[in-house]
Amino acid sequence: MTLQQKQKEAVAQAALTYIQPNQILGLGTGSTVDCLIALFPTLPFKIKGVASSSERSSKQVEALGIPVVNLEDITSIDTYIDGADEINHHLAMIKGGGGALTREKIVAAHAKQFVCIADESKLVETLGKFPLPIEVIPMAAHYVIRKMEQMGGKAQIREGFITDNHNLIVDVEGLKITSPIQLEASINQITGVVTNGLFAARGADILLLADQNLQVRTLRK
Repeated sequence: MTLQQKQKEAVAQAALTYIQPNQILGLGTGSTVDCLIALFPTLPFKIKGVASSSERSSKQVEALGIPVVNLEDITSIDTYIDGADEINHHLAMIKGGGGALTREKIVAAHAKQFVCIADESKLVETLGKFPLPIEVIPMAAHYVIRKMEQMGGKAQIREGFITDNHNLIVDVEGLKITSPIQLEASINQITGVVTNGLFAARGADILLLADQNLQVRTLRK
């Protein structure tokens, strides 16, 4: 097992303390969340229900006998737990490496508390080393690419990938993101953009970060 995998398992274990009985849990998607889901059977209670951000996560929790709830049936979620592709010290993130960014944003918007779980390689001073994913309506993809190139990025369609919403992902490299809230809003104004992978307007409230010694520290806004 790699060190990074051990770090993911360490933060997943730490995240269990944020799961409470008789509450609906919001859940993201990705390899770190996979580690968390694998630990659900160790909880001393059964999770009441999960609001999931992807078909992948939904299938995993359903296999454990945990109900997946529809967002139209609830008004809020107590806690949302998800990973990040990058996160800064203000707990703004880039997400969407797995392509579930739109649904992740929707679930996060319902949450009273957003807990991010990550290994220390994800913590950066300035966002942008990881390519920024943008979910786009297919016919707008090349228009969005041109707009992002005007903003200084190098953009391309993610090959062979369709989102759960039947859209495309445009990945943008070369952005040095010093004002993530403003950039998030600007990109979302481009015609044909569904949303982008900057989670800054609604960033994490808590970051559980595992270091090389598998110690987990907690950062808060």
